[in-house]
Amino acid sequence: MTTRILIADDQEDIRSGFRLILDSQPDMTVVGEAADGESAVALARELLPDVVLADIRMPRLDGLEVTRLLAPQTRVVVVTTFDLDEYVHTALRNGACGFLLKRSGPALLIEGVRAAMAGDTLISPQITVRLLSRLTQAGPVAARPAAHPLTEREVDIVQLVARGLTNAEIGAELFISAGTAKTHIANVQAKLGARNRVGIAAWAWEHGVAKAEADTL
Repeated sequence: MTTRILIADDQEDIRSGFRLILDSQPDMTVVGEAADGESAVALARELLPDVVLADIRMPRLDGLEVTRLLAPQTRVVVVTTFDLDEYVHTALRNGACGFLLKRSGPALLIEGVRAAMAGDTLISPQITVRLLSRLTQAGPVAARPAAHPLTEREVDIVQLVARGLTNAEIGAELFISAGTAKTHIANVQAKLGARNRVGIAAWAWEHGVAKAEADTL
């Protein structure tokens, strides 16, 4: 299957660069471009792309509002120059399937699209490390291992999610399939009331579950 992508960015050179990167992939094609948020929403509803790449700072509607209007029916990956925590939190709260920095390079852009299609949420590593390190500096909540609702295998999954691993990487680490990892993550989200993988990671750090993995970040 070919992943159909809509690019929304007010800079023509950025749109052209993204198109070149994505169209070079055998399983991806760019079906449209938008220079402002309103056009992005209208085109997404007309073209029904699989993934929308949305900049944050655009005329008429910004990328955060575009995300709110399109998600979850449409997978939206925010791709921006600005890595403010407020933007990250709002984008994920609005249903974004990823938050990438433009300076992260073409490989991560491609990986972000594939992660969104696989049901993963990919965030640029530098943002993930910063957010989790701040949770660590604040200190974990008093740990009560027996009180949390997770099984031993689910704790293993949570620790790997907190390290930013994808479903495929978690599967390889635990010798299970990516599909099984995805099922475990869905169960963990339901038990913890987490909206996405970042919520799982935040819970892990706040409760000391990920403390053993700190040196790997």
